[in-house]
This record gives sequence, structure tokens and C-alpha cells, in this order.
Amino acid sequence: MAIHPIEYRYGTEEMRKVWDADNKLQKMLEVEAALAKAEAELDLIPKEAADEINRKASTEYVKSERVSEIERQTNHDIASMVKALAEVCEGDAGEYVHFGATSNDVIDTSQSMLFRDSIDILRSRIIELTETLLKLAEENKTNVCIGRTHGQHALPTTYGMKFAIWADELHRQIERLDSCRGRICVGMLTGAVGTTAALGTDGITINKKVSEILGLKPVLISNQVVQRDVHAEFIMCLANTASTLEKMALEIRNLQRTEIQEVGESFDPEKQVGSSTMPHKMNPITAERICGISRVIRAYVAPALQNNPLWHERDLTNSSCERIIFPESCMLTDYIVKLSLKLFNNLVFHPKNIERNLNITNGLVMAERFMAELTRKGAGKQTAYALVRSCALEAYAKDAGLKEIVSANHEVRKYLSEDEINTMMDPHTYLGSSAQIIENVLEEAKDWF
Repeated sequence: MAIHPIEYRYGTEEMRKVWDADNKLQKMLEVEAALAKAEAELDLIPKEAADEINRKASTEYVKSERVSEIERQTNHDIASMVKALAEVCEGDAGEYVHFGATSNDVIDTSQSMLFRDSIDILRSRIIELTETLLKLAEENKTNVCIGRTHGQHALPTTYGMKFAIWADELHRQIERLDSCRGRICVGMLTGAVGTTAALGTDGITINKKVSEILGLKPVLISNQVVQRDVHAEFIMCLANTASTLEKMALEIRNLQRTEIQEVGESFDPEKQVGSSTMPHKMNPITAERICGISRVIRAYVAPALQNNPLWHERDLTNSSCERIIFPESCMLTDYIVKLSLKLFNNLVFHPKNIERNLNITNGLVMAERFMAELTRKGAGKQTAYALVRSCALEAYAKDAGLKEIVSANHEVRKYLSEDEINTMMDPHTYLGSSAQIIENVLEEAKDWF
């Protein structure tokens, strides 16, 4: 019976396959096979033994059930895997399995392969999401809306700006993943405390050869483990990506609020139900799920950092923790990226509400424009600011429009004509360089992937 929601509710099949127990076992067997092959090339073990180990280093022969059965006796997962592999090898080949290695050589190297596969999936999906946002940015380059700071109406902006900002941020997240990949996806066959003592002077060569066979970069130096600062960095990359996805989803949630209702996620009225008791409800459940799960991903940063300081050449406190945080962080991050694709590929815009909200302050959001124009006309910035602020406060007090107040202000009229005031009241024409900024992002993005 399934217990954890990842087993039946959250996650994607692609990422589940990476962290599936059988796949993890397969990757460990591949490390053992690479080790045997490298050792045979240096005549440390017979070539025939290495060939047999390579033939049998597969879950086709080494079954997880058998490994688990042995582990119930040995209470050691890697020793159990080694025994299970050795016992399916013919002749005396089993005698040479795991020669010169320690458990964490296999664990850390195989985990590097899992990280590599996870990053490939994440990278591909984040690129797809970024491209979706770039398309939305281009389509909404002139879709003018009110910008908000501190939850208050500030100045006009465009939906194109919102989407372009998020695309640019996701591109940085991809760059962080790429940079981290080079540090976390490393091979390590360095022995019990990192000195390669059991392999003698061939240890450094074995470390390089095994890594090369597995398509990894060999670790430069280690003790019994690859140092956990790089694992913490990886989890922080995932957490940072999750924070970006939450930022995006949170904005859609806010924009879907009943009193705003500018943009929202799609809702199928024929099938979907918003509430078990309120028939009218259409809730932003996809965006809310993204926000909720991102909290779990970010929560794993603390234990990942705590896994770095271990006793001496290592202890076991990181192990149990990592069995949880590595697969869950990867699976949940991948899941909310996929949810984000669903969300942003099916956005629903409400143009009438966008326009209504743009003008809801009766022109007060154009105050900065008046201040800037008065300054250009010679009033001086501080004087212009004080003058427009007094007009804005008067408009608030009288529940009047800004245009009405500035038109009647004698100081303002010294600098601005009625026609100029009328022109300046149009929020659709106060967008600065926003269109060019979006174009710059779209142009830069051609070289992102």
C-alpha cells in the first residue's frame, strides 16, 4: 500500500525511473563493472574475471529482492549488493568484485550518475518552460496592465515584462544547474579514507579510468566521501529554482483573486470542481500546489548543509538523510516544473478587468509622469515632486481624478497645457523602454540554449 504522495500523487514517470530502486541498483552495478574493467586493464585482476563481472553486473542477474534478503542479515546495503553480484558470477570471478573499493566509492559515484540523469530531465523541462514564457512575453509585449509595488498600484507596465523577467530568471537557474553539474557529477574510487591505499600506486589511474568509463569527471581529492558542499549546492539550486516557480505561481494566484481577476489558470467547467460546498468556486489549485511543494523543496536546504560537516574522514549521519532529500528534491522540483508548464501553457486573460484595474485609481498612477514632465519643463525635481504630491493628496481627499486636480492647479498650468495634460493621462503611453527591454531579452534568448 502506497504511503508517500510521491508514490501515487506527485512526480513524473521520467524522474521516478531515475530514482527507482532497481535503477539505483543498476547504477551501482555499473560502477562495480567499471571498476573491474579498469583493474583488469592494469592487470590488477584477471581479464576473464572482469569480463564475467561486466556480464553479470545487471539487474537481469542481480535482483533487488536478493540484495534485500542479504541485507536483512548483514545490515549493510553495499556489502549485500557486492555479495549478490559475486554469487551470480561464474568461476572465481566473484572473488574480484569490489576489489580496492569502499562502500561510498560505489554510492557516491552511482549517485553522480543519478544526478546527471536528473539534471538532464530538469534542464530539458526548464528550457521548455522558459520558451513558453518567452512566447508569452512576445505575445504580451503591448498588453498594458497596472504594476504593483507593496500591493499598491504603482505605474503601468506590461504582461510582456512579467513573462520576460521570469524567463530571464529561469535561464539563470539553468546556468546554475549547468555549473553545479560539473562539480557534483564526479567519479570517486579512492578507497576507505581517500588515499587509494588498497590499490597502491595504481589508485589514481583507477579513479580516472573508472570515471572515464562512466562518463564522469574524476574527483580531484576526497576522503571517504565526495565532499558534501557540492551536494548542498545542488539542493540549493533546486530550492532556488523552486523559489522562482513559486514566485511565478504566486503572481498568478494574486492576479486570479476575485477583486483583481486579470489572469488565471484554466478551469474546465464540464469536469472540474472548485469546492465541495460552494458551486461557484474556480480555485487556482495548480498554482497553489506549486507554491506548497516549493516549501518542501526549500526545506531540504538546511539538512543538505548540515550533511557537509562530518566527523573526521566521514560518519554515517549524512546517509539516511540523503536517501530522503536527494530523490525527493529531484522528483518534486521536476514535478512543479511540469505543473508550471501546464499553468503557463493554459493561462486565461481577462482584458476588460486588466483595463479596469489600470484605471481604477482615476489617474493617480500617472503622478510620476506629471512630476517628470514638470521637471523637464523647468520646475525642478523637488518642486515638481512636492507639487504633484499635493495634487495627489487632494485627489485622494476629494475622491476626485488626478486630471481634474492638476488641470485646476495654477502652478501646474504654468508649465502644462490642457492638451498636454490630456495626453499625459493615457497609461498606455507611459511605458518607457519596456518594449525594447523585452526585445532585448528575446534577442539574448536566441543564444541561451
